[in-house]
Amino acid sequence: MSYFIYVIEDDKNIAELLEIALKTYGYNVFLFDNAEDAIKNLNINAPDLIICDIMLPGIDGIEAVSTIRKNNMFIKTPIIMLTAKDSEIDKIKGLDSGADDYITKPFSVMEVMARIRAQFRKIEQFKDDKKEEVNEINLGSIKLNKISREVFVGNELIELTFKEYELLKYLLKNTNKPLSREEILNNVWGYEYLGETRTVDIHIKTIRRKLIGAEDYIKTIRGVGYKISEK
Repeated sequence: MSYFIYVIEDDKNIAELLEIALKTYGYNVFLFDNAEDAIKNLNINAPDLIICDIMLPGIDGIEAVSTIRKNNMFIKTPIIMLTAKDSEIDKIKGLDSGADDYITKPFSVMEVMARIRAQFRKIEQFKDDKKEEVNEINLGSIKLNKISREVFVGNELIELTFKEYELLKYLLKNTNKPLSREEILNNVWGYEYLGETRTVDIHIKTIRRKLIGAEDYIKTIRGVGYKISEK
C-alpha cells in the first residue's frame, strides 16, 4: 500500500530533504509551507500521516494539530511533530494537542523513517483490534465511551486532553495490570521514548486531579509504573 504523507514545514531545505527521503521509501508526499493550506487540503487529498513543524507562519503547529484533531475523519491519523523546540514542556504541549510523536531538529532521516513505519504498524494493529473492540469500558464509577470519546465519573463529564484520554483508555484496557512507564509511552505515544518518562507522571497527575471521587483508582507501583483498579 502506498501511503500519502503531508509535510508541513516552512524551511525549504528540510522540506525537500524529507520529500526525497519519503519518496525513496515509496510514499506519496504533499508539501506545505503553512498549516492553513494543509488544513484546507485535508478533505481533498486525505493524508495517512502528517509531519508538522511547530514554528510556522500563520497558525503554529500546536494549533494546527488541535484543529486537525477536531475533524472526526482525522482523529486517528498519525501526526509527528518535527521541530527545533526540545524542552519537555514543548514536547508535552505538542503531544497534548494530539500529536503521536515528537522529533527534534537536527534529525536523522533514518530515525524519521523508523518512526513513520512504527506509526503505520499501529494503524494496521488498530484495524485488527477494531474488529473485537467494545464501545464502552466501565470500572467502578468511571465510564469511558470510545465512540463519543467521553469520560464520566458517575454522572459528571470529565474534560480530558487528547493524550489524557488515550492514556486513561490504555490503563482501563489493562485493568489490574501493572504497566511500566516505558510500556505506557510505547503504546500511548506510539514510539520508543528515549528518557523523560516524567511525561507519563505529569499526565497521570493531571488525570488523577480530574477524576474527582475516582482518583485513587490509579495506583503507583513503586519501581514499575502504574495500574488502574477499583480496589
